[in-house]
Amino acid sequence: MKKVTMRDIGKAAGVSAVTVSKALAGKPGMSEDVRKKILQIAQEMDYQYPTPDADGDKASLDVGILVPEQYFESASFYSSLYKKLVCRLGQEGHFGLLEVVNAPAEEALQPPQVITSRRVSGIIMLGQPAKPYFRMIASCGLPTVFLDFYDEQGTADSVVGDNTYGCYRLTSHLIKNGHTKIGFVGNARATSSIMDRYLGYYRAMLLHDLPIQEKWILKDRDDRGNLIPLALPRNLPTAFVCNCDVVAGRLIQQLKERGLRVPEDISVTGFDDFVTAASPEIALSTFRVDTDSMIELAVKALTERCQGSTKPFGRVVVSGQPVYRDSERALDSAAINE
Repeated sequence: MKKVTMRDIGKAAGVSAVTVSKALAGKPGMSEDVRKKILQIAQEMDYQYPTPDADGDKASLDVGILVPEQYFESASFYSSLYKKLVCRLGQEGHFGLLEVVNAPAEEALQPPQVITSRRVSGIIMLGQPAKPYFRMIASCGLPTVFLDFYDEQGTADSVVGDNTYGCYRLTSHLIKNGHTKIGFVGNARATSSIMDRYLGYYRAMLLHDLPIQEKWILKDRDDRGNLIPLALPRNLPTAFVCNCDVVAGRLIQQLKERGLRVPEDISVTGFDDFVTAASPEIALSTFRVDTDSMIELAVKALTERCQGSTKPFGRVVVSGQPVYRDSERALDSAAINE
C-alpha cells in the first residue's frame, strides 16, 4: 500500500504541502477551519507521522513557475533555463508547475491559476513581464523569487547574472583591440537585465572618453519584450555589443544580407553563451552566464522563504566569465587611424 504523504493530504484539502506541514506541527499561518480540515483528512487517510530521525518530515514544495509567453519559445534561453529549474527542484524533492502568462492576462493583471488554485507553496517568475504584473505577483502573499530580473523597489527576492560587469568586460575588450566606434543592440527599457547590460557598455565607453552615438543604439524589442526588426543605420560602427546571443545572431544575419562580413567588416559580441540550432555559423564572443548557480540560489531562496525566513528581500548577483571566440577581431593600425 502506498504511503500517504503531506502532498497527498494537500491535494485532498486544496492547500500546499507546506501548509499541511505547518498544520500537523501546530504552527501558525492558516485559519483554524483550514487546520481542522487538514487534520481530519490526515486522520481519514491514515497518515503516519514521521519519526524524528526520518527524512519524511521535510515537506516537498509545489512551486509555481511563471514565464511570460514572449520568452517561452521552444529554443529560447528561458526555455532552457526552465528545464534546468525543473530538474533542480526535482533533485531537492520539490515539484515545478509551469504556467505561461499570455499578454491579455498580463495586461488585465489577472492572477495565474497556480496562485488562485492555492496549490503552490511559492512562485519563481522566470523572465520579466510588465512592472504592474510582477509587482502584483510579489504581493499575492506567497514566497516569490524573480529569476533573471529584479524590481528596483525590492518587492521580492531576485537572482540575476552579472549583467553590468559582463557587458563592461566585453566592451572594454573591444576597446583594447582598437575599436572606438562601438554600438549597442538592446532596448534598455524592456527589462532590468538589458538596462544593466547597457550600463556596462556605457561605463566602458565613458571611462575611455569615447562618444556614444544615438544612431548606433539599436532597439531589438518593444517595451514589452517582443522582438522587432533591427533598424540598421546607413553608416555603421566597427563593433556592436548585443544584449544577448539570440539578438547577436539576428544582427549577424542582417549584416550578411547587407554584404558585410563578421568579424572582417564588423565585430559582434553576444551575452549568455546560449547556443541553439538558429545560432550563427560563426562562434560568438560572449559572456557566459552561470545559469546552474543562478537556479541553485533561486531554489534556495524560495525554500528559505517557505520555511519561514523573514529577512529583508535582496538581490543576489551571480558572476560569469567572458568568452572570446571568432565574431570579433582587433583592428589593424590602418583601420584604427581611418
